[in-house]
Amino acid sequence: MAATIRSFSSLYGATLLMVLAAGLLTTYLGLKLASMDVAKVWIGAMMSAYYLGLVLGSKIGHRLIARVGHIRAFVASAGVVTASALGHALVEQLEIWLVLRLIVGMCMMCQYMVLESWLNEQADSKNRGTIFASYMIVSYLGLVLGQGAMSLNPELTIKPLLLVAICFALCIVPLALTRRIHPQPLKPAPLQIKVFWQKVPQSLTTIAMAGVIVGSFYGLAPAFAASQGMNTEQVAAYMATTVMAGLLAQWPMGKLSDRVRRSRLIRTNSVILGILVLAMALLPLSGWLQLGFTFVFGVFAFTLYPLGAALANQNIEQHERVALSATILLTFGLGASIGPLLASAFMQLGGSNMLYAFMAAVAALLFVRLQQVNYQQKQAEKIAPKDYMMAAGDLVGSPLAAALDPRVDQTTVDAQMRAARYPHTDEVAAAAEQQAQFELDLSLQEPDAATALQTAPDKPVD
Repeated sequence: MAATIRSFSSLYGATLLMVLAAGLLTTYLGLKLASMDVAKVWIGAMMSAYYLGLVLGSKIGHRLIARVGHIRAFVASAGVVTASALGHALVEQLEIWLVLRLIVGMCMMCQYMVLESWLNEQADSKNRGTIFASYMIVSYLGLVLGQGAMSLNPELTIKPLLLVAICFALCIVPLALTRRIHPQPLKPAPLQIKVFWQKVPQSLTTIAMAGVIVGSFYGLAPAFAASQGMNTEQVAAYMATTVMAGLLAQWPMGKLSDRVRRSRLIRTNSVILGILVLAMALLPLSGWLQLGFTFVFGVFAFTLYPLGAALANQNIEQHERVALSATILLTFGLGASIGPLLASAFMQLGGSNMLYAFMAAVAALLFVRLQQVNYQQKQAEKIAPKDYMMAAGDLVGSPLAAALDPRVDQTTVDAQMRAARYPHTDEVAAAAEQQAQFELDLSLQEPDAATALQTAPDKPVD
C-alpha cells in the first residue's frame, strides 16, 4: 500500500497544493466581501460563478487536454489561476471579481480532470480503491490546511492572496518533474441526462441537493461566521472543523451504506440534516457548542454526495458508468451554482441565520422528493408483470409440441421439425409439408389404390 501511494506521490503533491490554495482563496474572498459590507447576493454570486466555471470547464478541459496533453494543460491552467488570484489584489471592482472567479473555476476543472484521469488510467483493479481513497484524503487535507493558513494571516491584506499564488505556482512542480508514464488523451464522455434522470432519479436528486447545500456552505459560511462575531482565526477554525468532519465521516458512512439500504440511509440522512440545520438557524449557539453542531453538520452534509453516487452506480450497467460520471458532475455543479445565489437572497432578506434555514428547506424538499420517488417505484413494481405468466411457452409454441400430440402423423412431425430447423428455406419446407399431406391422404384411402400407385411402372398404362 505504501509503495502504491509513493508511486503517485507527484500527483498527490500537486493535488494538496492546488486544493490548499483553492480553499484559502474561497475563505479569503468570503471574509473580504463581508468586511466590505457588500450585499449578501454578491457573496453568493462569487461562489456560483466558481461552480459555473467548473461546469463550463469540463468541456473546455477535454479539448485542451486532447490538443496539448495532460502536463501542458495542467501547467497552462495553473498559470491562469495564479494570475486570476493575484488579480483580486489589483482591483476591487466586484464585476471583475465575478469574472475572475468564473475563470478560476474553469481552469481548476481542467486541473482536476488532468489529475483524476491520470489516476484512473494508471490504477488497476487491485489498487484503484486505495489510490482514490488516498486522493480524497489528500483533497480534504488540503482544504483543512487552507483554513489553517487563513488563521495564520488574520489580516485581510494581500498576504493570503500571495500565499494562494505561491501554492498554485508550486503545484506545477511535482507534475512537471514526475517520472510516471503520461496518460492517453481524454475521450469525451457522452451526456445522457434525461436517460439517467429516468433510471436513477433518487440518486441524481440527492446529488443536486447536495450541490446546493455544499455550495451554499463554502460560499456563505465564512460570512455567516463573521456576522456571529467570530474573528478570522475563529472563522478558519469553524470551516476547518466542518471539513474535517466530512473527511472523518467518509469511511464509516461508506461501511454503513454497505449494510443498510442506501435509499433508506439517504432519507434518514436528510431528516437528521434538516433537523440539525434548523436548530442551528434558531438556537443561539456559540463557542464549543457551535463547533460541535457544525462538526455534526459536516458529517451528514458531506456524505450526501458519495451516498448518491454509490446508489446511482449500483443501479446501472458497467458500460454506462463513464456517461453516468459526467452526468453526476454536471448535476452537482449546477446545484452548487444555484445554491449560493438562493441562499444569499434568503440571507439578504432575513439575516445571516437564514443560511441554515435555507439548508433546512432544501433537506426537507429532498426528503419529500425521495419519498415520492420511492412510492412511485414501489407502485410500479406492484403493477409490473410477474415473472410467471399463463401463456404459450417455448414448448407449446415450438414444433416439438406436435410430437407429443397422438393425433398427428409422424411424417407431419418430421416435416415440421425440418421446417423449424431450416427456417430460411421456405420453398423446401413448403414442398415437404405438401408431400407429407399427400402421403397422409393416401394412407386414408383404399389400401389397393395406395399399393397400385407405389408399384406402378414408369411408363403410362393403356
